[in-house]
Amino acid sequence: MAKSRKKTYKFKTEIQQLLDILIHSLYSEKEIFLRELISNSSDALNRFKVESLKSQEVFDPEAELGIWITADKEANTLTIRDTGIGMTAEELNQYLGTIAKSGAKSFVEKLQELNKGNSSSTNSMIGQFGVGFYSVFMVADEVTVNTRSYLVDAEAVSWHSKGQGSYQITEIDKDTRGTEIIIKLKEDATEFAQNYRIRQIIKRHSNFVNFPIYILEETERDGKKVTEWQQVNEQTAIWRERPQDIDDEKYNEFYKQISFDFSDPLKVIHFNADMPIQLYALMYIPSKKDNKFMGNADDYGLQLYARKILIKEKFKELLPPYLRFIEGVVDSEDIPLNVSRETVQDNPIIAKINKVLVGRVANELKKMAKNEKEKYEIFFKEFGVFLKEAIATDMTQVDKFVDLLRFVSNKNADYISLKDYVENMKEDQKEIYYILGDDLATLSRSPHLEYFNKNGLEVIYLNDPIDSFMLMNLSEYDGKKLRSIDDIDIELPDDKENKDEKKKASRGFKKIQEFVKASLGEKVEDVRESQVLVDSVARLVSPPGGDNNFYRMQKLMGQSVEVPKKILELNPKSALVKNIGKLIKEDPDSELAKALIEQIYENELLSEGLHPNPADMIPRIQELMALASKK
Repeated sequence: MAKSRKKTYKFKTEIQQLLDILIHSLYSEKEIFLRELISNSSDALNRFKVESLKSQEVFDPEAELGIWITADKEANTLTIRDTGIGMTAEELNQYLGTIAKSGAKSFVEKLQELNKGNSSSTNSMIGQFGVGFYSVFMVADEVTVNTRSYLVDAEAVSWHSKGQGSYQITEIDKDTRGTEIIIKLKEDATEFAQNYRIRQIIKRHSNFVNFPIYILEETERDGKKVTEWQQVNEQTAIWRERPQDIDDEKYNEFYKQISFDFSDPLKVIHFNADMPIQLYALMYIPSKKDNKFMGNADDYGLQLYARKILIKEKFKELLPPYLRFIEGVVDSEDIPLNVSRETVQDNPIIAKINKVLVGRVANELKKMAKNEKEKYEIFFKEFGVFLKEAIATDMTQVDKFVDLLRFVSNKNADYISLKDYVENMKEDQKEIYYILGDDLATLSRSPHLEYFNKNGLEVIYLNDPIDSFMLMNLSEYDGKKLRSIDDIDIELPDDKENKDEKKKASRGFKKIQEFVKASLGEKVEDVRESQVLVDSVARLVSPPGGDNNFYRMQKLMGQSVEVPKKILELNPKSALVKNIGKLIKEDPDSELAKALIEQIYENELLSEGLHPNPADMIPRIQELMALASKK
């Protein structure tokens, strides 16, 4: 006899906001609702398998583990049924009515932050924030969820809503375990009541789900029309197959299913191991950085399976954060099936798997760098910053990743490694030179480079924000120190310029030096005559013990720090410096000379990325322009 006790509940504000967004169809790819529902069913089936191993008593123990889908064109409905773990009345209310379980609040806040509602960002967000069930309202006028828990004494319950502010929960009779979702489709969503369309979506998004997915099909047998269940998905644990038995098409298809990326991967890493831990691994390096690296930094992780049973969808602990761009699956016979999802990260087996995976990724990248140089350059342009992050955040990984780094320099627009740099060093060169800045265009015009360009010395360009942090753990390579070319203590090979010319240019510089020191006061550590500038007027160099990296790191972390005191080096051969000398000779208190000195100093701050407020220079520039226009 059917039960009828019914209770009505109101949706929380954030869930109603989410439903309003979904109901009004902001998204172009509405088919993802089925992917989300199948994923939920698969998860419920996995959870039942784990629970059934831990408990002797479960409801409906002989039921086949699977997913059954019925598309009814006449009624314009779609029904998805599984024999998974099911839900109690309390769980049903929690999962379909409470913010903490649904993730709806996070979804709405993120969408409002983006304030665009474009399909690509919102499609990925549906899965990211765990609000997959609610995506059904993109295509549904109303939804009914009938469910019975695996617990022997649990009551079967039904959830019903039109997505308009409230939902009802009713006690019902249901003699099978699991969940059934009945969707009354909108008038503009009739395509989802067609079997061909459902097949298409399953093949595209859910082909490798680890349980059979059946569709009720009408076929002809012995001249008669009959209906029967037909399995649609392949259901193969591709990662457990031999690599030689899998072609590129199959690899690519599986990658697109787990990553929701429409492009083929750049690299496939497929292997199994028995020592020091038993595991199967199938990992992919994408061809491009995903949008997730610009948004939610926590949205990453490999899928973790134990004996083909999904333990966790995105398990961060399998790889360190600097390898978060890698997609894939790891399956191990050594992980106990009864481990909980919350405590699995504390299992010592995970640390061993992590070590194996990191080593394998590093080795595969080294092979690519050696044997597929063009492909490796594509990889490094997209993901090189993550290898720099590895060195910046983990000293123990420097040796593993340092030879995978690539740089451009004043002599090479194409990538070079540190090994290449050392092989091309001049005989009397003792250090590896680099210059740090915000972008390549600015670095290539830096006055610091003039001496090095003139003397054919190579200087590596470092313009990624992470470079300042990387240098903390990368101070030398192959016994040679890495040295910034703005360091006052830098060891330079002998300059080939005639020493008499230098002496001639230096005459009278002492008075200029004293004037500049008095004008700038505490702004600079010292004022010196440059021995390296060729054409530029001046440059700022770090004093002994000065750390330009520290300032950049503090600035990148958003901390308020004072501009570090630098040594101002002036080029005595520069026409501007000579003219300042003449102004001082004519008038020891020349205001024009003082303004020019201030402008030279702030110009250099600007070129070094150190100026706290460039707009402050405008009045002085206008004053100098006015003075120049009088002549």
